[in-house]
Amino acid sequence: MRLNSSKFFIILIVSFTINSCAQTKKNDIEITTSENPKYTTEVVVPDLKIPWGMAFLPDGSMLITEKAGELIHFKNGVKNKVPNPPKLSPRGQGGFLDIELHPKYEENGWIYMSYSSTEGDEQGANTAVMRAKLKNGMLVDKEVLYKASPNSTKGHHFGSRLEFDNDGYLYFSIGDRGKRDINPQDITRDCGKIYRINDDGSIPKDNPFVNDPNAKHAIYSYGHRNPQGMAKNPSTGKIVVHEHGPRGGDEINIIEKGKNYGWPTITYGINYSGTKITTETARDNMEQPMYYWVPSIAPSGMTYVTSDKYPEWKNNLLVGSLVFQYLERLEITDNKVVAREKLFEGVGRMRNVRQGPDGYIYIAVENEGILKIVPKS
Repeated sequence: MRLNSSKFFIILIVSFTINSCAQTKKNDIEITTSENPKYTTEVVVPDLKIPWGMAFLPDGSMLITEKAGELIHFKNGVKNKVPNPPKLSPRGQGGFLDIELHPKYEENGWIYMSYSSTEGDEQGANTAVMRAKLKNGMLVDKEVLYKASPNSTKGHHFGSRLEFDNDGYLYFSIGDRGKRDINPQDITRDCGKIYRINDDGSIPKDNPFVNDPNAKHAIYSYGHRNPQGMAKNPSTGKIVVHEHGPRGGDEINIIEKGKNYGWPTITYGINYSGTKITTETARDNMEQPMYYWVPSIAPSGMTYVTSDKYPEWKNNLLVGSLVFQYLERLEITDNKVVAREKLFEGVGRMRNVRQGPDGYIYIAVENEGILKIVPKS
């Protein structure tokens, strides 16, 4: 059968539209604001500048990283500065970043930290991961477990979050360090990756690229831009991250072994100037995000709610927004975001959010401190 040109043109448009809809992921869930919020915040640790990471010790005290380089041990209402934090370079988005306890901390005492390190022959810095123990107010037994290379004088996209999975592997993120066309898609190079190591820094034998002699063997997934949120899904055990997009295109991704998450080949964002980075939002063999934000919210910090103290939020995901200065609550069904709510709008640039062992949610707010979410009286 021969088609005339007009019929062929119509069929071509329909076919293109169907294929485009099948390839891209639509995100059109409007965010709501509660008219009668049940919760408010109270300051727990005041007068912090940029509290990046926080970890809760078994005795009820808290370790807090200040981006400029301080490690604070907050105990019995007093902020004690640990005198020998890691040597770091607080440039741009770099500095003292995340902190995490070993799952068996009460047995072994290991504390894990990420920071921007100048270690290496090149000028500048890159992300490093260290473990140490806290004894008599000092860090002891310090060991650098991983140091990304090469250093860069650029001041952005260091990552970095830390999280253990159910098998005791340590995951951490390192951003693309501003070299999007070089680092994220190249497994022979650090940066723009999620990494997985054993708790002593050695490489798991089943990491996806251990048999490639040229690859960075700690890499677990690649094609990332700047992941600054990481959490373990309590139901599935999967590691979930969110990452900053450029102008639009912040993403939440479920991390799978050896997978390519697309940056910068595919993205829902554009350049800050308004020009396109790419015409593609999807490609074969590249993962689609579980969710993406347009416009960007500049996400930082993330936690799943498992506590009975917030029954309406059970199993929801909480994400801090730096640019819009609120906490976002996401309801998720079958790995799809089905509802969004804006909480504590105007509270400040929210750098981190974590659920403490006491069941309360704690948020770290720049130029404010650590706040606890509590029911209204």
